[in-house]
Amino acid sequence: MPGHSEDHRVTIGYGRKVLLTTSATVHSIEILNGGKLVIADTNRAILLRTKHILIGNKGELHIGSPDCPYKGNLTISLFGRLDDSDEEHSYFGRKYIGVGTGGTLEIHGKKKLSWTFLNKTLQPGESNQNNYLFQRSWGSRGIIIHAIDPKTGEVLHDDRFDTYRSKDESRRLAKYVDGVEAGLILAMVVNDEGSNNLEDSAKKSLFRLGSPSDILFLTLNNITFRPQASISIDMLSNSSILELADQPEGWGPGDRVVVASTDYSMHQAEEFTLLPCPTCTSNQVKVQGKAQFTHMGEEVDGVDMRAEVGLLSRNILLRGEMEPGCYGNEACKFFDFDTFGGHLKVERGFRAVHISGLELQHMGQQTMGHYPVHFHMNGDVDARGGYDPPTAVSGLSIHHSFSRCVTIHSSNGLLVKDVVGYDTLGHCYFTEDGPEERNTFDHCLGLMVRAGTLLPSDRDSKMCRDITDGAYPGYVANPRQDCSATSTFWIANPNNNLINCAAAGSEETGFWFIFHHVPTGPSEGLYSPGHTEHTPMGQFTNNRAHSNYRAGMILDNGVKTTQANDKDKRPFLSLIGARYGPHQDADPFKPRVPALIHHFVAYKNQDHGAWLRGGDVWLDDCQFADNGIGLTLASGGTFPDDDGSRQQVKNSLFVGESENRGMPLPDNRIWGPGGSDLTGRTLPRGIDFPIRGMQIYDGPINMQNCTFRKYTALDGRHTSAFGFRLNNSWQTDSLSLLEYPGAFLVKEDNWLLRHPDCIDVPDWKAAICSGHYAQVIYVQTRNPANLNMHIVKDEYPDRPLTLEGALGKKKHYQQFQPVITLAKGYTVHWDQAAPAEVTIWLINFNKNDWINVGLCYPQGTTFTVISDIHNRLTKQTRKTGVFTWTSQRDKIQHSHLARGYYYWEEDTGLLFLKVKAHNDREQFSFCSAKGCERVKITAIIPKGSPPSNCMAQAYPRHSEMPVVDVPMPRKIPNVRPVGKGIKLKKNITWLTMGAAGRKKPKLTVAHVWTSCHANLAIKVS
Repeated sequence: MPGHSEDHRVTIGYGRKVLLTTSATVHSIEILNGGKLVIADTNRAILLRTKHILIGNKGELHIGSPDCPYKGNLTISLFGRLDDSDEEHSYFGRKYIGVGTGGTLEIHGKKKLSWTFLNKTLQPGESNQNNYLFQRSWGSRGIIIHAIDPKTGEVLHDDRFDTYRSKDESRRLAKYVDGVEAGLILAMVVNDEGSNNLEDSAKKSLFRLGSPSDILFLTLNNITFRPQASISIDMLSNSSILELADQPEGWGPGDRVVVASTDYSMHQAEEFTLLPCPTCTSNQVKVQGKAQFTHMGEEVDGVDMRAEVGLLSRNILLRGEMEPGCYGNEACKFFDFDTFGGHLKVERGFRAVHISGLELQHMGQQTMGHYPVHFHMNGDVDARGGYDPPTAVSGLSIHHSFSRCVTIHSSNGLLVKDVVGYDTLGHCYFTEDGPEERNTFDHCLGLMVRAGTLLPSDRDSKMCRDITDGAYPGYVANPRQDCSATSTFWIANPNNNLINCAAAGSEETGFWFIFHHVPTGPSEGLYSPGHTEHTPMGQFTNNRAHSNYRAGMILDNGVKTTQANDKDKRPFLSLIGARYGPHQDADPFKPRVPALIHHFVAYKNQDHGAWLRGGDVWLDDCQFADNGIGLTLASGGTFPDDDGSRQQVKNSLFVGESENRGMPLPDNRIWGPGGSDLTGRTLPRGIDFPIRGMQIYDGPINMQNCTFRKYTALDGRHTSAFGFRLNNSWQTDSLSLLEYPGAFLVKEDNWLLRHPDCIDVPDWKAAICSGHYAQVIYVQTRNPANLNMHIVKDEYPDRPLTLEGALGKKKHYQQFQPVITLAKGYTVHWDQAAPAEVTIWLINFNKNDWINVGLCYPQGTTFTVISDIHNRLTKQTRKTGVFTWTSQRDKIQHSHLARGYYYWEEDTGLLFLKVKAHNDREQFSFCSAKGCERVKITAIIPKGSPPSNCMAQAYPRHSEMPVVDVPMPRKIPNVRPVGKGIKLKKNITWLTMGAAGRKKPKLTVAHVWTSCHANLAIKVS
């Protein structure tokens, strides 16, 4: 077969076995029907150029084996252009290695360490400096000399000459100096005195080394302590030493490595070439050049911030041959380089595929389905699918590619291990349609992941607006809503394993768990609707994410699974909302199964360390540092669809601004003062961005044994260790605290939870109160939905609380969520005519909890009032009772489950009724085990009615004397308060500053509850 002809089409079949021993260029190679191609392991490098290699039924391609890895140097170079005249393959396309049904591909290169960490910080421009301490032979006078190799900095030999005592020592010194090999460095130190018997011959020998001004004698006279003198040897070579955490097995001179950024910008990753280094220790390598940026190699403030060091070179290289510039496709609107690389694709029904020790460069195409490594619609590829040994790819270096790194499409049980993915377009490690399960990403590194054009989620803002294919005519995209999700790990089904992986720089996100409500593309129909939203999470252990723009990790959102239409104009696979609630067997009627996130490290992510939405997501032993916002926890909905679920964070560390300060750059717009010492540092989003540790969107949340460090507020910049989301629509405003056991904090303007014994805390703009409370009236309104609600506690009629709707003014219904004291009376008023439909949900009510409420309506209104119970899991509602009119207001107190009473006080415009819970509620549930109890009021309101505000008529007629139902607890001495609702950030900052003078400032808080169930145990240090 050897030869060089781009027109030569090679077919290996019918049991033919071919051994390739030399370089060759051919048009194509097809291996099928028992044919086998083996690449010989020779001392000479082999270059095989071809447009494609197709491994068909019973065809085999072998390069090395698991027991005998390939040791030579092999390059397979795929050539061809997008616009070639050759007919492309209907399944594989162009420029590929394709493994078809019944095909075998075995590639096994040398075993090399795939990636490790720096174990010593690499500073920008850092020279290789060796420091030596002259300590030997002190105690006698004379001249001490060290002879040093300038290339290695090694001391080759040393001696001492007592030229004060003896002229013989002077002559020996002259002979020694004259005999030193040219080019070495002589370092000399004089102890006490050395000139008494220093003869001219010795002086001449010394001066021959240079002019008197070039020679420095260090003289130490009359020293009474043990003297020390040191000298630093700076080798002025253009090289650096990298201290590594592991021995770099298999790495050698000429190999390329990449060192990840440890600052906010992923673009601070740097490539280096290894040099020979005979003096390096087993964990050191020498590289060509100096670093431009700081790369951390240590733990900082308790957080592991060591830079990843990834190997890019392998002895087997699969590459695409590229044109000098972009041509011929839509991608040229966004890229000035050729994006039509090679690709490797595996078809369903393959016989065996095992790939290890392979470098892939210039692979992937900005066309759908053509990626560096692509398992396409393979089903089970492990023992479940009959593969023994299971299918695996390991020890891959995928870099400077044009579409993803490893794509798993409707394939299960694949092992992806020890892979480095660097500098690619679009999601790097990509699971595609939603049915991909049981795949394992073990010790995989991804960095420098940039936007691509293929899917809305791959695209940046410009691509999102400019690419209109698939959108409804005239639709204008919203990039932050529809697109802008480029991720290093894009996981479309939670039942996959991510272990020891690092997402070290993406334009958007490190790890993104996304949900397909139904499987998409060719996987359509492989699971029932909603399956992935309830699928338990696989292992997520010991992963790390840094230098990402949007977030280190997101667990949220779905993709649009329908085509664009006039009702939803967004393109297919645009981002949409989704809610995660894992259950056994993905069955929401079976027990919940928590998603466990163990030892996740997130630092230097510009927006979030992690944003996690859903029920039963539990974090343990995690670390968050230098993120814009460390961690945000959001429930599964207005109140979770998976009622009774909760999120929790345990044994975790949050650091606001660490000692990893970054470095100023000429175009750095996010450099400014920070930290307690106000020194310069890189900042996540700008000098006034409010840095936060952990924030609650809604609940319930359990937090235990967590530590917060170095959250410092500055002039013009708020900072919080712990608090509620700043732009939180949910009307939640009470937080319990340890100083007064059983008491809680309320905002200063919320008199719904007050009583006469509450303790005002002006500095907090809050008060400490006691009592029984609930997020009662989750009030839904319709017709109209764009109104505001005023709610008044009868005990404080001059202190109404005005609430805007949580959903915005354009929704077809509205909702209000005040937190109220139980067993009290309230009136409700509106800034417009009262809504025609009001539904009162009894949220957080235990059995027999109640309130009285009067709702304002215009005169002439007629009512229908019923009670029901709504099961949000089955979406079924069951009517439980009817409210009938009574002429006696006191009779409303005698309501029961099947029959209630309402009283219409037409002169004041108030409809009075008592709402009471009749069923038990579990600890973390918002509703009872039977469902959510509700009261629904349907009103026929006269047209043209004015705003329904009855406060002037209601009070003082219905005013009540304030009563303390639950006495205020006694204050525990020597315990600092912990927080105050929505303004928690100010309190935490005050706590940190207040503890600054103590030797080891600590604050411990236990059993803290908010109205959304945030159970906290915090240490601030």
